[in-house]
Amino acid sequence: MTGDETNSGNPYGTLDSNPYSTSVEVFADESVLKEDWQPEQLPEREPELEEIRNALAPATRGVNAHNLFLYGKTGQGKTVAIDHEIELLQEYADDSDDLNLSVIKTSANNQTTSYQLCAHLIKEIRGGTKKPSGIDQQSMFDLLYQEIGSLEDTVIIVIDEIDAIGSNDELLYELPRARKNGHIEDQWVSVIGISNNLQFRDNLSPKVKDSLYDSEIEFAPYNANQLTTILERRAERAFVDGVLDGEVIPLCSAFAAQDEGSARQAIRLLYKAGELALNRDDEAVDEQHVREARDILERKRIEEGMRSLTTQDQFALLSVVALEIDEETPARTRQVFQKYKSIVDRLDGNQLVERRVRDHLQSLGMQGFLLAETRNTGIQGGSHYRFELKTDLEATLDILGEDGRIDDVVEDLVDIASAKRLM
Repeated sequence: MTGDETNSGNPYGTLDSNPYSTSVEVFADESVLKEDWQPEQLPEREPELEEIRNALAPATRGVNAHNLFLYGKTGQGKTVAIDHEIELLQEYADDSDDLNLSVIKTSANNQTTSYQLCAHLIKEIRGGTKKPSGIDQQSMFDLLYQEIGSLEDTVIIVIDEIDAIGSNDELLYELPRARKNGHIEDQWVSVIGISNNLQFRDNLSPKVKDSLYDSEIEFAPYNANQLTTILERRAERAFVDGVLDGEVIPLCSAFAAQDEGSARQAIRLLYKAGELALNRDDEAVDEQHVREARDILERKRIEEGMRSLTTQDQFALLSVVALEIDEETPARTRQVFQKYKSIVDRLDGNQLVERRVRDHLQSLGMQGFLLAETRNTGIQGGSHYRFELKTDLEATLDILGEDGRIDDVVEDLVDIASAKRLM
């Protein structure tokens, strides 16, 4: 048999020379590190789980569960916690004659009005058919009440990313009061809202707050110790025994705790470090893999986020970057606004008033580009915001420089930063 015949169907020759083969084993079950993997336990969130349990418990006693609002930054376990408790409640309902339960879980992402969210809920209840349209808002609400009437006696509606509807919040007022106002009969309807936007609840109308939020639960950022225990449980299942150096998990936890206190971020970092080791045929995952993984993920996050920035967002961010290079941060809104005006004048852009620029700065803070904190200087001085850059300076300038509309300003800032040896 000739050599060509031996390698028929395999252009790389032997299996060992195939580019998909590897000589090391790093992962035992990497699905444990994927975002859709659901942990069986959440010991770090036991106090929050108990609060959720207490809010849902009235449903087991023949009345409606409390309306509930969960808020906290992304990656704090809000959705996982609700899913965990709803699953337990559903198990109770399945095993009991005392509770007939229907749970509708959806996301308000891209639903920017009560009308859109209502149509989306109708679609969810109907099982994914086309959304209704072409009717006025009250008729849309009435149609939703009809669909709810086809469900069980106890209805719980879970709305993730509830802040997407902004101030157009009529549905959040109407739903919890549907029975009281005679829109439904012999059913209990409760609403659970989940939000990453810590300011959303403060901007709701007073009547919605009174109607919707029987209970509020804040999911504070995880600390390094909590993140370590979360990673240890995942790593035990995800990695081959002994492949992780002792400093890997503590370092992943420390990096994530210093940033957002996000379990999702810590898990992504650990996963990427493992991938780097595997792709290089390294027999162990070490501290250097973690540091390189952090740089890769940070740049990717900045790139993805900056693609969605408006021109005014870019102007506001450039203003803080310029002050950062001048070593004048944290800077107050007025100071940033002065820099903003000079940048807008140079780029011949549309200049906003100071209040609107502050709104853009706060938005950049929520997106993770800036650190935005409130300072209180007493009764006479009042409170004010201070802003500074949160992302890596070099990476931020590099990515901003890819936009031809502002690249001249960015090039000048790069030159100044290089002269000061900040990059």
